[in-house]
Amino acid sequence: MIIGVPKEIKNNEFRVALTPNNLLTLAEMGHKILIQAGAGEGSGFSDDDYISKGGKIVSSLDELYKKSELILKVKEPLESEYSLFKENQIVFTYFHFASNKQLLKAMISRKIIGIAYETVENGDGSLPLLAPMSEIGGKVSVLSSLPYLTKPYGGMGKLVSASSGIRPCSSLVIGAGVAGLNAAKMLAGVGANVYLLEIDNKKIRELSNILPKNIMVLKSSKNLICNLCREVDILVGAVLIPGHKAPKIVSKEMVASMKKLSIIIDISIDQGGCVETSKPTTHSNPTFKYGDIIHYCVTNIPGIVPKTSTEALSNATIDYIIEIANKGIDEAIKGNESLKKGLNIYKGEIVNKAILS
Repeated sequence: MIIGVPKEIKNNEFRVALTPNNLLTLAEMGHKILIQAGAGEGSGFSDDDYISKGGKIVSSLDELYKKSELILKVKEPLESEYSLFKENQIVFTYFHFASNKQLLKAMISRKIIGIAYETVENGDGSLPLLAPMSEIGGKVSVLSSLPYLTKPYGGMGKLVSASSGIRPCSSLVIGAGVAGLNAAKMLAGVGANVYLLEIDNKKIRELSNILPKNIMVLKSSKNLICNLCREVDILVGAVLIPGHKAPKIVSKEMVASMKKLSIIIDISIDQGGCVETSKPTTHSNPTFKYGDIIHYCVTNIPGIVPKTSTEALSNATIDYIIEIANKGIDEAIKGNESLKKGLNIYKGEIVNKAILS
């Protein structure tokens, strides 16, 4: 199979969909891999790195798309890329169709076969291709947002950790999935007190036994969220329903009740956000204010640590890529239920109804 890897063009997106080492695995199986010139530079991989592993560097993006049967990307196609896709082309990437109807309509019209990393799902409900980026996103979102507590960044001027005789910052993390759990651990690690809310009773019991003492795991409810919003300095939204648009858990009224210059970090923004006042931002302009509340809603959080993120993502996707390349899309999906759940569009037809929600 001919596999194409274009350079990402989203704002401050430095990841690439395939590492040279994983390219070598595919090349040794007889597959031809086309890499757009400079595609790996942001992640520390030169064109020569890819050439040495058996890849071919292509300077023309049109040529890459025209020749490739399978396109590997990291982030969803942007409007300027829509016309590049051809009928029956397999596209494997993070699509997040539920929060982007324009993209969904465009990919339907191009009659592609679209497999979304974020909806590949194992039998136990785990999301093997979303998990590594959720882990990194949970950690990086906190590290990137903490400067906005300081005065020079327009914040309230508080130190997140405790000082002698002074209370540390209080934080609320809604959702104890991979992203939320890692955000909670990072906040606790820098000294904040953390309320971690979850709806699954079994998970609440398990986490209560293993997490540090400054993380309090509580049963989530609308009333509890409403009360805690008035108390905390930092709120992290990390609610995910696979394939669906994120539910609006935090209302405008709850946001309005928060302390002046509190910070909201909406990790769910790729799926539309779980805070009613959230809107997508970029790494070059990561925050905005709704009233007096600072919002951090970057849609590609792991993109600023591309070396780590690229290796984690490529290592997670390579087995699925091998199946598609060796067997063809129809046989690969027939024999792999996890991959089948990742199929969102088949030759222009929607096959995953969740993305319509």
